[in-house]
Amino acid sequence: MFETLTGRLNQVFDQLKRRGKLSAADVDVAMREVRLALLEADMHYSVTKDFVARVRERAVGAEVSKALNPGQQIIKIVHDELVDTLGDPAPLQLSGAKPRVILLVGLQGAGKTTAAGKLANLLRGRGERVMLAAGDPYRPAAAQQLQTLGERVGVPVFWEEGLSPEKLVKKAYKQAAKGGFSILIIDTAGRSQLDDALMDELRAVARNTSPVETLLVVDSMIGQEALPIAEGFRDAISLTGLILSKMDGDARGGAAISIRSVTGVPIKFLGVGEKLDALESYDPARLSSRILGMGDMIGLIEKAEAAFDQQEAEQQAAKLMSGEFTLEDWMAQMSQVRKMGPIGQVMDMLPGQMGQAARNIPPDEMEQQLKRTEAILSSMTMQERRNPDILNASRRRRIAAGSGNQVQDVNRLMKQFRETRKLFKQLQKTGGRGLSRLFG
Repeated sequence: MFETLTGRLNQVFDQLKRRGKLSAADVDVAMREVRLALLEADMHYSVTKDFVARVRERAVGAEVSKALNPGQQIIKIVHDELVDTLGDPAPLQLSGAKPRVILLVGLQGAGKTTAAGKLANLLRGRGERVMLAAGDPYRPAAAQQLQTLGERVGVPVFWEEGLSPEKLVKKAYKQAAKGGFSILIIDTAGRSQLDDALMDELRAVARNTSPVETLLVVDSMIGQEALPIAEGFRDAISLTGLILSKMDGDARGGAAISIRSVTGVPIKFLGVGEKLDALESYDPARLSSRILGMGDMIGLIEKAEAAFDQQEAEQQAAKLMSGEFTLEDWMAQMSQVRKMGPIGQVMDMLPGQMGQAARNIPPDEMEQQLKRTEAILSSMTMQERRNPDILNASRRRRIAAGSGNQVQDVNRLMKQFRETRKLFKQLQKTGGRGLSRLFG
C-alpha cells in the first residue's frame, strides 16, 4: 500500500543525505517534494499541510544545523512527526464483567465478517474464551460465512434464524454468559451507505449488550472516502477504535495515515492479508518505519516467533552462522519462512540495504522465484540436498526436467547457495562484522 510513497520519500532523502550542510532553501525544496508525495498518496490536505509545516520548522532549527549528518537528522524528524500524525498505540480495553462485548460496525463490503474471524483467532490465541454472534440477518449467507470462519479458528458462533438483530444479540449475550465465555464478538449488518435505519439498529444492539469496544471496520482501499464514513459513524454512535482492512492492497495509503488526525478515533488493528492470522495490532512507530523504508524488525521477529519452532530455529541458526548448512537446511528454512505469510510482506519488513533490495523486486516475481527454488529443491534426492557436491551435469539435467525448469536455473540456484554459504563463513571469521551493513 505504501510502496509508491516509500519510493518517493526515499528519493527526497537520498538527495538530502548527499549534502554536507543544508540551507533553508534546500529544506524548502525537500519539503515541497514531501508534500507532493503525501498528497499524491491520498493524504488529507489539511493533515499534509500541518505535517509539512511541523517538519520544516524543526528542519531549519538548531537540531539539524548542528547535526553531524543533517540529511539523516531530517529523516528522523519526518519519522517522529509521522508517528505523531499516526497517533498513539491503542490496545483493546477488555475490562469489566464477562462476557466483554466487542461490537464490529461498518458499511457493506468493508470486511467486518472476516475481521470478526481474525479478531476471534487473535484473542483465542491470547487465552480468551471467545464466542462469535452473527448479527447480520440481511446479507445472504452472512451467518454461514461467519460459521465457516468460526470452525476454522475453533470458536463457536451463535445464530438463530428469524430473529431481529436486537433480539439475536440479547440472546447471544445470555448464551455467552451461561457458557462462561470471556469475549463475545458481534458481527453487525452493514448498508451501502450511511443512513438513519442502520444507526438506529446499531444503537439498539449496543443498548442490549453494553460493548466495551465498538470498532469501525474501514476498507482502506477506498482512499479519502474512508474519512467521511468514519466521521459519520463517530458522530452517530460511540466508537472506541478503528480496524483498517485490506492494508495489503495496492491503494495509495495516504488516507490510512490521516484518518486518525481527521476523526480523532484511535486505530486498533490493521488487516494485512486474507488469512485468519493476518491481523496486526496497530503500532504507529513500526508503521512509520515501514513507510520510510526502514523495515520493521520487531514485526518480523513477532512473525518468526509465531511461525518457527524455537529449538529447530536455534539449531538452523547455528548451522547458518557456521557456514556448514546444506540444501536440506536451506529447504527447511524456506518452509519456515513460508509460514510467516506472503513473501512480499516478509521482505518489506527487512531494514537497510537488504530491505531496499527486496523492495526493488515486484512481489509476484519474488513469489515465482521462491516457487522455482522450492520445485528445484524438491526434485533433488535427500542425498543430493545433504551433499550438494555430488550434483554433476547428468543429475542437474534430471533435476531441471523434474522441476519444470532449465539447467541454467539449477546452476543459478547452486551459485546462490555457494555464495550464501561463503558469506556466512566470512561473517563467522569476522565475528559478525559486515552484517550491520546488510541491515543498515
